[in-house]
Amino acid sequence: MLNFAGRIFLALATAMTAMATPVAAQTYPSKHVRFIVPYAAGGATDLLARTIGEKLSANLGQPFVVENRPGAATILGAQIVAKSEPDGHTLLMATSTTLAINVSLYSKLPYDPVKDFSPIGLVIEHPFVLLVNVNSPARTVQELIALAKAKPGQLAYASGGSGSFPHLAMALFQSMTGIDVIHVPYKGSAPALIDLMGGQIAMMFDNTALNYVKGGKLRALGISTQKRAAVMPDVPTLSEAGVPGYELSAWQGIIAASGTPRPIVDKLNAEIVKVLALPDVQARLTADGGRIITSTPDQFAAYIRSEIGRFGKIVKDSGARVE
Repeated sequence: MLNFAGRIFLALATAMTAMATPVAAQTYPSKHVRFIVPYAAGGATDLLARTIGEKLSANLGQPFVVENRPGAATILGAQIVAKSEPDGHTLLMATSTTLAINVSLYSKLPYDPVKDFSPIGLVIEHPFVLLVNVNSPARTVQELIALAKAKPGQLAYASGGSGSFPHLAMALFQSMTGIDVIHVPYKGSAPALIDLMGGQIAMMFDNTALNYVKGGKLRALGISTQKRAAVMPDVPTLSEAGVPGYELSAWQGIIAASGTPRPIVDKLNAEIVKVLALPDVQARLTADGGRIITSTPDQFAAYIRSEIGRFGKIVKDSGARVE
């Protein structure tokens, strides 16, 4: 049992700790911030981080330095942040793969997407488009479903690999429509799109084919999100096109190491929301069909937990597994 002096010391220590946290937020960032991107330079996630990082650097007075750490389906980059000092000076541009898919896809994941991170905020979601060859007899989603049901086990669809987002999007499409199609995994979406345009593959989901669709090289039948994409307003959502309730998107958000002081998390969240409201940022980030979405840290945390459960079922139904 503490004596009087001990109780006084404990009270003072507690008060000083409480005072120190807001002060830390006021002085944050006190040095350059590492902004880890778990993909190679040049992709959508890299563009996202560099666009936001540039604005944060200007607004907060310290450089936000993007570091590309690709590898193992974003696991390498996630590990770096999970093990970093929880002071807000190391951030991750996390994806739905990092926080919602990998936990079900990998039998042993070296990080816990809930326990090892402090969510800061959602940033954007990307719709995936159901695509067919321009010479396909299917001109609508319903016609594609009818074609697949007339040829069970004969039509093939492509993906960027087992457990990739296009694979899971088609797995959900199959389970909701009852079609039986063959999965052909590729090493990335680029070669898959080439074979789709060449007629070797019947269909696939993708989010990088906007120019092919506009150029008349591929036909877009439906969008995976709840709302139509502004860059393809004539393409219906899958829910509108005959698969009621279909909704799936690849999303991205910013996280820090678990234990990052809440005032720093809140400060970052507020600054990121301000950046995402800028017209030039919105124009740049939505040019490929992305839709900016923001959240509080608590809303993002709840969303991560919800998406883990939803993607867990989709991964299980797909049969995808990485040891």
